[in-house]
Amino acid sequence: MAVRVRVPLAAHSLPHMKHLLCIITTLMLLTACGVESDHFKLSGRFLNMSQGEFYVYSPEGGIDGIDTIHVVGGRFTYERPLEHEATLMLVFPNFSEHPVFAQPGKSVDINADASHMKEMEVKGTKANELMTKFRKQTAKASPPETVAKAEEFIKANPESPVGLFLLRKYFVQTLTPDYAKASQLVSLLLEKQPKNGQLVMLKKQLSLLKNSAKGSSMVKFSAQTMKGDVVTDADLGDDVAVVATWSCWNFESQEQQRQLRRKVRSSGGRIKVVSISVDADKVQVEHTLERDSISWPVIFDKQLFDSPVLQQLGMSDVPDNIVYHHRRVVASSLSTPLLMDKLDELLK
Repeated sequence: MAVRVRVPLAAHSLPHMKHLLCIITTLMLLTACGVESDHFKLSGRFLNMSQGEFYVYSPEGGIDGIDTIHVVGGRFTYERPLEHEATLMLVFPNFSEHPVFAQPGKSVDINADASHMKEMEVKGTKANELMTKFRKQTAKASPPETVAKAEEFIKANPESPVGLFLLRKYFVQTLTPDYAKASQLVSLLLEKQPKNGQLVMLKKQLSLLKNSAKGSSMVKFSAQTMKGDVVTDADLGDDVAVVATWSCWNFESQEQQRQLRRKVRSSGGRIKVVSISVDADKVQVEHTLERDSISWPVIFDKQLFDSPVLQQLGMSDVPDNIVYHHRRVVASSLSTPLLMDKLDELLK
């Protein structure tokens, strides 16, 4: 006859058992979550898109390059390493773009009808759920109503990364930017996100851009020319005026200078021009100006893109330009053909 003996668990082994249970529980939670702490996972399903593909990229460099996501049977899964929070832009076959706010160790799920992408639902983090709510609120709104809703959202959620996205989309990267409003909203966001490097950089950019915004008054400036003279904003007069950047290493900017020279000569003195050289070699600049018969004041301070005048005017590219009429900005950053057309329009 077999005898069953029950051996009591030693008291000293209990802590070890508890530790083992904690490890097992943690592993089970990680398995259930399905995402490592340094990865981000995006999955979901689409109605009316059984097979196909779309693309994903990060405008601020959260991921390198562009990835392709394949849809099979209306479903997809995308997972990749992620070091820090980032905004991912999904680009669909109809060229519409939609943001997803990614975080390391998080999983996000998308549910959408491919024929009504504005109503796409993204769940998994607070930021994505807030963006989904905003998207639904503005699905049938007019453009002015959407802009108003964006401002309302930013003020109500200054700690959210969604605010920065909406700020850029509706107040900066638009055909009719409102740099003054954008500056106010950036300051509001920075109160809650003082260490956000993107906001700090945007604030600096806006302080420059607002001086070249359409309708802005001409900025007062004073600088030294190639000939050693002093040129100021007063030299641009109060009719039609252009400030333009150029360099000896940029052919397009030199061609723009030559086109401007012809337009100035045919304007009967109505167009005033001041240009800014972003070169370091004075001899080469002098040679180019003589070759192209440029006689208006040319600012040259050897500070390249750190030139105080460039920063005052909000210019940061070559070629670049600001067109004034009655000392107010009427256009900026025009291509050479559009610049000539604008000058013809103002001379009528």
